[in-house]
Amino acid sequence: MNIGTLLRKYRKEQKLTLKSVAEKASISEGFLSQVENDVNSPSVDTLIRICSAIGVNAGDLISLASKQEKIVLIRKSEWDDIDLSHTGFVTRRFFPPDSRSVIDTSILAVEASKSIPARKNIKNGQEVLCVLKGSIELMLSDETIELREGDSVHFWSNPERQKITSTSTATSFVLWVGTL
Repeated sequence: MNIGTLLRKYRKEQKLTLKSVAEKASISEGFLSQVENDVNSPSVDTLIRICSAIGVNAGDLISLASKQEKIVLIRKSEWDDIDLSHTGFVTRRFFPPDSRSVIDTSILAVEASKSIPARKNIKNGQEVLCVLKGSIELMLSDETIELREGDSVHFWSNPERQKITSTSTATSFVLWVGTL
């Protein structure tokens, strides 16, 4: 987890808007958004003002960011059995939400004939799907793409008009990667 991700996490925990924190820290809302998305880095003075506006100690924030794991290894033996809920799908994330700042990854297990909804609140994101087992149908806008075991696709997200459906007679497994 990096400083921007931590700032966003603490700001949202306090239910503060970008605008209110930016005003309290005497910076622009756009700059704060860039800091949270790790597009821009604040000076030490500005970081202290942002932390103060959120109610977080800047030293604690830096200490927490420096202790982040750089690599996480998950062995197949560590994965639990799949328990498909009434929805017919389950996602297995590789990192907890706080550790994801630029990309998100998971294995999708989709029961036969079931669909998984698109990610919500994604603007201008990219996604990659690779079918590990089974087959799926990707509906994206007005286009439908059939994918079988070993096939992959890279596309721009369209949450309003996007759906992944298992077309296999058994559960399909798909590696999914998407930008945040």
